[in-house]
Amino acid sequence: MFDLSEQTVLVTGAGRGLGAAIAEAFAREGAKVALNYRASREQAEALAAQLGGDARTFQADVRDAGAVERMVAEVTASLGAPTTVVHNALADFSFNGDARTKLDALSWDDVAAQLDTSVKGALNLVHAVRPAMASAGFGRIITIGTNLFQNPVVPYHDYVAAKAALLALTRTAAAELGPLGITVNMVSGGLLRTTDASAATPEAVFDLIAANTPLRRVITLPEAADAVLFFASPWARAVTGQNLVVDGGLVFN
Repeated sequence: MFDLSEQTVLVTGAGRGLGAAIAEAFAREGAKVALNYRASREQAEALAAQLGGDARTFQADVRDAGAVERMVAEVTASLGAPTTVVHNALADFSFNGDARTKLDALSWDDVAAQLDTSVKGALNLVHAVRPAMASAGFGRIITIGTNLFQNPVVPYHDYVAAKAALLALTRTAAAELGPLGITVNMVSGGLLRTTDASAATPEAVFDLIAANTPLRRVITLPEAADAVLFFASPWARAVTGQNLVVDGGLVFN
């Protein structure tokens, strides 16, 4: 059973926000960390330099199967085959309830744009990392969801639909990959303080959520990132197909 310090961890969308926090958490525990980015090259490279040691950056658009295959090959050559993959990449999105696309104006293209990154991206990653994980008899695949498909306090239709589909894929993949020694789980945060996507959220919304959360505060990026570590650790060796909600208790799962 691989300790975190023995692992090579690939984090998609690691140039900023939650992805950067996840990369920092794994690096803190001694893992080799591959920071994937699509366009946030400067942020990813700055973070890799800050983390030092065995942190490297790798460019790929997770929607492109060929690019993902190339990236995984590059990670393997540089750091070793990924033992854990965290699919955090997010299509361009802003959590601004006042400016969100309402249902009567929502197009299928809006939904498809979210599905392409969340679900197609996850599928491309599974295809790319499965052979090495199966050969090793060990793998950890962790997806990032949302508590909004259980409590849509703001109905972001396209984003929530894609994340719900990702949860379904997480569970079906867990059922198929389990016999190979590969677990597949999801970590679902609530509104996080603060990412590029949540920067447009009015302060009143942060206050409202904090007031209705048992911990009486909005969860931070490091707190959500630490929960991801659990699924990659030996302590989660018998856990698969699960969705861990990390939002201070706003949603009881």
